[in-house]
Parts: sequence; C-alpha cells; structure tokens
Amino acid sequence: MSSTEQVARASGLTAAEVAQRVRDGQVNDVPERAARSVSDIVKANVCTRINAILGVLLVLVLITGSYIDAMFGLLIIANSVVGIVQELRAKRTLDALAIVGQARPVVRRDGSAHPIPPAEVVLGDIVELGPGDQIVVDGEVLESRQLEVDESLLTGEADAIDKAVGAQVMSGSFVSSGSGAYRAAKVGRDAYAAKLAAEASKFTLVDSELRRGIDTILKVITYLLIPAGLLTIYNQLFSSHQGWREALDGMVAALVPMVPEGLVLMTSVAFAVGVVRLGRRQCLVQELPAIEGLARVDVVCADKTGTLTENGMTLSEVRAVGDVPADRLREVLAAMAAGDPRPNASIAAIAAALPHGPGWPPSAVAPFSSAKKWSGFSYGEHGNWLLGAPDVLLESGSEIAHTAQDLGGQGLRVLLLARGDRAVDAAGAPGAVTPAALVVLEQKLRADARPTLEYFADQQVAIKVISGDNAVSVGAVATALGLSGGDHPVDARSLPGDAAALADVLERETTFGRVRPDQKRAMVGALRSRGHTVAMTGDGVNDVLALKDADIGVAMGAGSPATRAVAQIVLLDNSFATLPYVVGEGRRVIGNIERVSNLFLTKTVYSVLLAALVGVVGIGSQLFHYDPLPYPFLPRHVTMVAWFTIGIPAFILSLAPNNERARTGFVRRVLRLAVPSGVVIGVVTFVAYLFAYRGAAESAAQQERAGTTALITLLIVAVWVLAIVARPWNWWKLLLIGGSVAFYLVLFAVPFTRHFFRLDPSDAMLTAVAAGCGLVGIVLVTAAWWFVGERRGLLPSAPLIENG
Repeated sequence: MSSTEQVARASGLTAAEVAQRVRDGQVNDVPERAARSVSDIVKANVCTRINAILGVLLVLVLITGSYIDAMFGLLIIANSVVGIVQELRAKRTLDALAIVGQARPVVRRDGSAHPIPPAEVVLGDIVELGPGDQIVVDGEVLESRQLEVDESLLTGEADAIDKAVGAQVMSGSFVSSGSGAYRAAKVGRDAYAAKLAAEASKFTLVDSELRRGIDTILKVITYLLIPAGLLTIYNQLFSSHQGWREALDGMVAALVPMVPEGLVLMTSVAFAVGVVRLGRRQCLVQELPAIEGLARVDVVCADKTGTLTENGMTLSEVRAVGDVPADRLREVLAAMAAGDPRPNASIAAIAAALPHGPGWPPSAVAPFSSAKKWSGFSYGEHGNWLLGAPDVLLESGSEIAHTAQDLGGQGLRVLLLARGDRAVDAAGAPGAVTPAALVVLEQKLRADARPTLEYFADQQVAIKVISGDNAVSVGAVATALGLSGGDHPVDARSLPGDAAALADVLERETTFGRVRPDQKRAMVGALRSRGHTVAMTGDGVNDVLALKDADIGVAMGAGSPATRAVAQIVLLDNSFATLPYVVGEGRRVIGNIERVSNLFLTKTVYSVLLAALVGVVGIGSQLFHYDPLPYPFLPRHVTMVAWFTIGIPAFILSLAPNNERARTGFVRRVLRLAVPSGVVIGVVTFVAYLFAYRGAAESAAQQERAGTTALITLLIVAVWVLAIVARPWNWWKLLLIGGSVAFYLVLFAVPFTRHFFRLDPSDAMLTAVAAGCGLVGIVLVTAAWWFVGERRGLLPSAPLIENG
C-alpha cells in the first residue's frame, strides 16, 4: 500500500469527495423512519370501508330529498378529520423524538472524526467503532483493536465474532467489545441488512392482540350485516307498503347503526394520543403495539447501573493490597483510563479523577467484555495490568476477596487492579494474577428509584434486578431501595442451566448479580415460559439480546446505539421513573378501548337484531296478511341516539385514566358482554314498538308515536349500558351520564326539537309502556353483566363509586 493510500485511510474522505459521492447517489439513502407519509395518513383515514358504507347510505338519503336525515354523513367528516389530526400529531412527535434518539455513527473526514446522521454516510466513508455501536452500512475493517462484533440479530449466532483487518462487517450487527474502524463498501438499499435496520425503528400499527381482535370483530359484523341488510332492504321496499322515499329512509335508518363507525377511529385516536402524551415525557415509542404490551406487563427486569443508580460514578478510594506504591497505582490507573477510546462508566470515573496519564504506549490491549468481566493493557517494561471484577480474578476464599465483598455490601462498586504474568492478549490470559489495589467507586441511587419500585409493587408488577455487578453490591442497592429479596441476592454463576429449574429460581428470587448477557436472555425466556409478560430495561451492549427477546424492550436514551435500535421504547430522559407513566398510558389505552368497544358493539347487536325482527314480521305480513311493520326509526333518530349514548361519551371515556392491567381474551370478553346487552335492548325495544304499533298503519301520527315509544325504550336502556361501562363512577362520569340524560330530556321537552326530530310523546300510556319496557331492560342488562361479566371473571370487580 502506498503512503498516499495510508494517509487516505487515516484521514478519511475529503469534503470534495463526499460532495461528489452525494451527487452520484452513493449515499446511505435508507427509507425514512416514519412508516407513513402525510398523504398515506390522509388516504388511510378517508378511504375506509366504514366511510364507504356510510357514503353509499348518505347518497341514498340525499336522493330522497330528506337532507335533515343526512346528518349521519357528518360522521364521515368527523371520523376522517379526527383520525388524520391525531395521527399527524403522533407522527410529528415521533419524528421529532427520533432525531434526538437516533444513533449517529462517528465518521472520519478530512482528518477529524465527528458524528453524523446515518443517512449522510457515503460510499468510502471511514466509520469508527466502539463498544455498543451499531454498524449502519456494510464494509471492510481497516483498524481492529480486539474488535468483536455480535451478528446475532442477523444470523442468530449467539457468540461474538472476532473482526481482524480485512474482515467484512454487515449492517444490523453491533460491536460487543473492542474498537476499530471500517470503510463503507455498500450503502443504502445495497447494504445486507438495510431492511432489517429500518424495521428496528419503524412506526407500525400492526401485530397487536387488540388490533387483531378488532379485525375479527369487524369480520363477524360484516357477516351479520349482509343477511340483516338484505332482509331490511326487502322489508322496506317490498313489504312495508310505504312510499319509496319513506322506505329508503327506514332502510338507511336500519343499516347505519349496524356499522360500528367509531370503533376503529377510537382505537387509532387512543393510540395516537398515547404516543403524544408519552412524547411529552421524552419517551419514544418505536413500535406502537409496545403501548399495548406494557399494559400487560407483570414482570419488569431492570439493570442496576443507569436504572436504579445514576449513570455517573466517582472514584472514592484506591486501596493498596500489595507492595505497589500508591503513586504508581494511580499512574497505572491513569494510563489505563487514558488508553480506553470508549470508556464505560467505571473507566470514565477513574479518568475524571486521574486525568493526567503517563503516556505509556500499550503493546497489547484486552477490551472489557461482559463475558470475561475484565480488561487489560500490556505496557512492555511497565508490566501487564488488569482491571476487573474481584470475585472473577481472585480466589473466592482470599482475604482480599472478603474485603471486596464487604465493600460491595455497602452498595459500592469495587474493581480489582492486578498484575498478570503474560501479555493481556496472549493465550490463557490473564494467567497468574497478583492483586495490587481495590478501586472503590461510589454510585448514587436515583432519587426516583424507590417511588418507582413502590408503584410497581402497588400494581402487582414484579421487579427482577438483573446486573452484571457483584451480587452483594447489587443486593445492597436493592435493599437500600426497599426491594423485597435484596437481602439475599443470587450469584448468577450458581444458577441452573435447565430452563425449568431457572424459572423456578426466578419465581422465588428478585435480585441477581454477575449475570452474563446470555444468562439475561435465558432469564427473560424462562419468565416468559411461565406465562409472564416481561419488560426488560437496559442501556448497555450486554442487554441487547435480552431486550430483543423480551415482550417489551425498554432502552435508555444515553444507552448504546445497539440497545436503542432493538428496543420498542426509548426513554430519552434516561429516567426509570418514566416507566410507570408508560405503563399507565398503556393501561389507559387498552382498558378504555375495551370499554368503548362494548358501547359500539352493543349498538351493532341491537341494530342487527331489531332490523331482523322487524324484517321477519314484515315478511310474515305478506304470508299471513296482517298489517306490515316498517322500521320504527328515521336516520335522524339513530344519529341522535348515537350522539350521547355512544359517540361523545366513547370519545371522552377513551381518554380517561385507567389503571387496570390489561388481560388477554379481548374479543371473548367484549362479545360476551356486548351481545347480551344488545340482545336485551333489541328485544325490549321491539316489544315496546309492537305494543305501540297496533293499528298505526292507518295513521302517520300513530306511526310517529309508535316510533317514539320504541325510541324512549331504547334510550333508557342504552344510557344505562353507558352507565355500567363507565364504572367506577366519579364526579365527571356522573356528569357525563347526567348530561346525556339531560340532553334527551331537552329533545323531548322543547317543541322545536320535537318537531325537528319528529318525536311525539303525547300519549301518556305509550310513554309509560316505553318506560316500563326500559326498566325491564335495565334489570336484564344488569343481570347479564353481573352473570356473564363479574361472576365469570370477564370483568374486574369494580365498585360503583371510584375511591378517592
């Protein structure tokens, strides 16, 4: 290689070369993070199956000239506008946070290194690497200092791979230890794992039990709509003996409420509002189903450093345990700290306390890794020096090991500085170890750690502290924070290899130290095998595999790029205390979607049943020659019913607080609660209508009174279903229910609204019949919800009045 080529390798591309490559399109133009553009969001919210159905029905009503009955067409506008606005808010929030949390590779150009966005990497760039860095494009290694790369996210291979000069590295892998640099050989869509890298931080609405459940419900409804719709069309057009305008109005009035127009909208709005709320707390949701997943979490696996303790540490003491003078010990520590290009928290604390190194050139380097628990430098005549875990480098029964354990029991982090008898990169290193000093580091507990642990305890969410640190030190921190089980921590080196036996230990214990990265992954798997929904928090490269395997991976914003890439949620403020808000938001979203689903599906069930009953009686009138039975309502009636028994209340309830932990079986619970309620409403409304309709075929006024009778019955029971769904009650929920009742009372009391909605409650006997049927419906709905819901465990046991 010529000297010119060597200089080019060392200094990287020039500004002119970069500009030329950009002009040539040789840039890392991977797809942008956001899954949908603004036009995609608009199209997805306007061009929906529900809007199409409502649009066709709207055209039919407009053909009749009954423009007042076309008010339900406003639902098309409302569904589209609300959905678009909320998804755009969520998109802006996510895109803004993604810029903050984006992994920025360090690129060498014009002789200096600086971080840039991944999309600005060009072909031929020299990219520097350190522990935890994600490899953003394919390339060839130019410099290697014990560089090891983990390709498990690409190949499934668990062991890190040594990467010498000339080796190939692939995008989507990450550095597990060591450092180096590589030249970008394939960028953008040419890179091996470009698609995988894009998927790691992609905003998506799919793969969630909730959405799968709603899709299932919509399919069931579609199957019900077809026969009920055909029966209604036949009855209105051929059996009711009405004029074509009245027949079309009745047909549309029967079909519109069968469509759960707000169900998908409320789901999208609830998720989007959740994203925006979490964004205000500097929480980046990289996969939307993570909100749902966190609502179901019952075990949180947390690291100690950076989660329960502050990221930063301070050097407290260098305690000599050999014959090396104190000045010499500090000189060695300063040299080791200065020689580490990517220091971890411990090395950074030493470097801050001992900033002036002697400038010794290392003859060999052994980077720290979570597997071996030590790092080392060989300095020729100055010796081979090791820095690592005392309980790994020392005999367990030695006096120095006991001293280190006593210090760790005080919540301090303790490292051993020792001399080796061979080069640190030699086979069999570290060899014979001669202790020189105990390096004592102070780690400060996070002020918000205790309240966070108390919150999870109150919510019956188990905490498992899983750390690579000394078990006694981890236990001391856990005990100081009041975590049960911290007084008897488990050394992970004693854990069984069998998955079932490991799961048994994890069920009993809470605090674990000296956990290897592969053990963290196995522990997550063992917990999941027992039916737990597991959230894993982490910030280091040793957490990546466990984060990926957990139901929900939560990374700290200051963590390694690799952890942020695989996590579904990134806490950009690095605060463990943000997690309760994330869990609470997930519970609010899932619990409230299930709550409002009951309202929408109850309406669909009673609409289908009422239309079917009216249709069957109508066909019977042709066969047995009795008076035909038209549909009792006009489109304006069903619009008015939907306003204050479903639409507005559902929107408000979807945004309300809800701390109940989400459970599986969404579809089963919703259908087993909504179907009985819908059947009761449909039957009692039909009975009231039949009673009031006797002889009404001879008079339009009598038909109006019969329809009003049925409407009063329907409203009484529908408002009661709203009251049950809203439990437990508090002041604003009672105000919501009372407001719905007051709204309908005004509609029936004011002459203008009675005329506008064609209501006639003037017959006292029929109104009494309607009220009586409504009361019967209330009793039956309450009994059904108690029997099917609370007695069989489909509903949580909820008091009528909210505590506090």
